[in-house]
Amino acid sequence: MKEAQLKDVKATFSHVIDKAVAGEPTVVTRHGKREAVVIGYADYERLSRVPSLGWLLTNSPLEDGDLPARSRKPARALRDPAF
Repeated sequence: MKEAQLKDVKATFSHVIDKAVAGEPTVVTRHGKREAVVIGYADYERLSRVPSLGWLLTNSPLEDGDLPARSRKPARALRDPAF
């Protein structure tokens, strides 16, 4: 991934956009710190459609018996409430 300073991105913005559309994102830095990424709209749409963990779990093809039974044993000893 290409990295460019903000002042250079400002001067060559059209070129940076052309590269992003072609699939080459650019990391924009300001004062040496990474601040933003310029990506193409197609990449943005693909990344914004990442399903939530809840959706993945409720729509998984797992059936009863595919996962081992959950242990009901406490992971650690309970503290004495007197302390």
